[in-house]
This record gives sequence, C-alpha cells and structure tokens, in this order.
Amino acid sequence: MRFPRGLNTRIDLDKTEELILTALEAGVNYFDTAYTYGGSEVTLGEILAKNQAREKIFLATKLPYRQCQVYEDFDRLFKVQLERLNSDYFDYYLIHNISASNLWENLCELGIERWIAEKKANGQIRQIGFSFHGPQNNFLDLLDAYKWDFCQIQYNYLNENYQAGRLGLQKAHEKGLPVIIMEPLLGGKLANGLPRPSQKLFYETNPSLSSAAWALRWLWDQPEVTVVLSGMNSLEQLIDNISSAEGALPGVLTEKEAAVYTAVVADLQKTYKIPCTGCNYCMPCPHKVNIPGCFAAYNASYATGFVTGMQQYITSTGANHLKKDYSGRNCMQCGKCEKACPQHIGIIKSLQTATRRMEPFWFKALMKIVSKK
Repeated sequence: MRFPRGLNTRIDLDKTEELILTALEAGVNYFDTAYTYGGSEVTLGEILAKNQAREKIFLATKLPYRQCQVYEDFDRLFKVQLERLNSDYFDYYLIHNISASNLWENLCELGIERWIAEKKANGQIRQIGFSFHGPQNNFLDLLDAYKWDFCQIQYNYLNENYQAGRLGLQKAHEKGLPVIIMEPLLGGKLANGLPRPSQKLFYETNPSLSSAAWALRWLWDQPEVTVVLSGMNSLEQLIDNISSAEGALPGVLTEKEAAVYTAVVADLQKTYKIPCTGCNYCMPCPHKVNIPGCFAAYNASYATGFVTGMQQYITSTGANHLKKDYSGRNCMQCGKCEKACPQHIGIIKSLQTATRRMEPFWFKALMKIVSKK
C-alpha cells in the first residue's frame, strides 16, 4: 500500500525495486498487495517478473468484493489481478475488508464458495482468507462462517482492544488459523508520530531500539502472531525493521520492556485525537480534500506541537494557495469517504473539528500575506 511515490503521486518504480530486492536479499518473503492499492499490483508484478523473483516469495492480494454483483465478476477481477502481478496463482488470497457475516452471506448467494473451491482445485488460490475492519463480535462470527485458511487483522499496542483485538487474535489462533497483522505501526504513527514523552519513555528503557522496533517487537512477542506487515517505503525503514526482526521471537520482551507500553499508551491517548491510519481508502475525495493529510496534521498539532502541526497542515493541503487547495474547508459533506473508511471515522465532523483548529480566525489573513511573498 505504501510504496514510495513521487510528487505526482505515482509509485517511484526505481526506489520500489531497490526496496523489494533489498528485502528479498535479507530474507523477506511475504508480500501483501490489493486490487485497490493504486498501481501497487502492477508495480510489484513488473518488478517480480523483471527479476525472476515470483517463485522466491509468498504473494498475497485481495478481492474487492464490493465490485462483485454477479458470479462472473469474481473471475473478471481475478483475471485482472493475475495479469497485473504476472502470476498464474496466488499463495494467499483474501476477501478484502469484509466486516460482517451478512456481507459474507451475500457473497455466498453469488456463489463465492463454489468459485473458491474451483480456484483451489486448479491451484490458482493456495490459501483463502479475509482481511477485517469492524467490530469484534463480527470478527468472531466470521471466523465460524467458513473454513478459512488464515485471516488478517489490524492490531498494534495502541489498538489492543480495537476491532478484532487481542481476543480475536486468540480465538483465530485457537481455531488453528495463521494471523497476519496489518497496521502494526498505525500508518507510521507509532514510528514517526509519537509525542516526545512517549519517545523518552522508550529511549530510557532501551536506547538501542527505534520507535518502530518497539511497536513490532510488541507483536513478535506474542506467539499467536504469524506474520507482521510493515509498509516500509524507504531503505532506512527497511534496514531498521530487518535489524529489529533478527531474533524477535515470542518472549523477546523483558519484563521491564513489556511494562513501558502501558505508560506510552496512556500518553498517546492524550494526544491521538482522530484514529486515522492514512490508509487512503477515503481517497480520492470528489472535492479534492486531502483527508488523511488534514487528520495527520491535526493529530501532530497535539502530539508534537501546534507549530509542527500547522507546518504539516499547510504542506499537505496546500492551504496557502487560497484559490486552489485541498484543505478541510472544501468538504461538501457528500459522505462518500465515510462509506469507504475501514476505521469507521465520522470523517465529516472530524474534518470540521480539524479545520477549526488548523484554520483559526487569523489563518486566512496570514496565508494571504504568505502567498504574496
């Protein structure tokens, strides 16, 4: 999802190839993408084919089930994905972001169980699973709705009891399901967006670990966790994650290290106002609002200071270009974003809240001055 992109928002092919090849050389062998991750499947497929690396990895992608209205849609979308990824099969295939058993029942009425059986029989799907964003009870229902091979949940030390949560993780493990973890760093917030007191707590406990390493080790410490997905988009991030992964097995945390998370979570909860992970499911906005950018800046204004948040807001929304910007004031309350948000954020009201803070009464006057310079 988070391949490096240029200023034109297109994936930077050269940087992405360097990342993938470095990861492969280090032993990374599970790559997760999706139909709806703009350009991701095509980019990954091109790089794997160019470097003859397809058979070196486990490849996972996802069915955008909301685009399936009739049985034939399953094959139509699947064929596109095979072509994009230059592959004859997928090691892991997920029903993407299914959040309730009734949604699965709707797919069953279209014949998806028969379709999965056919694909598994001919070897085009090796393992079938689902990714989940929704209430915990719905996750527990979905576990029993089908004979899944694996599942994928959002889980990190700040979201321990959010969505599927620790209980969901344990229940899936009890059923023998491998559990893939997404958003381990909460869209980077647990790596680069920690408030200073949290950074200090981690550093004083173990100065050799980065904030990202702390978040990942919390997951690796749990035996129920099978794979952790980290959306690395720079060599620096990749090298740090690889370094912290060496020897990171269940029981890796010392008693002192395990205790510090409680204090960090308490500190984060004071400053983390809008639970946006920057996944961009809400984008593009029909009215060009940079929704994730607005929320990231708003949260940063509490976590790292108002000036830092304001700088981030202006940079990410172009709010100093008064005739053409991507700020929250352009929201027309159409609601398209809220229907797409896997975190179920009340985006319209949250944008209003963020805009009030990030664009105080003096803001427009200041931006007129800035724009003239």
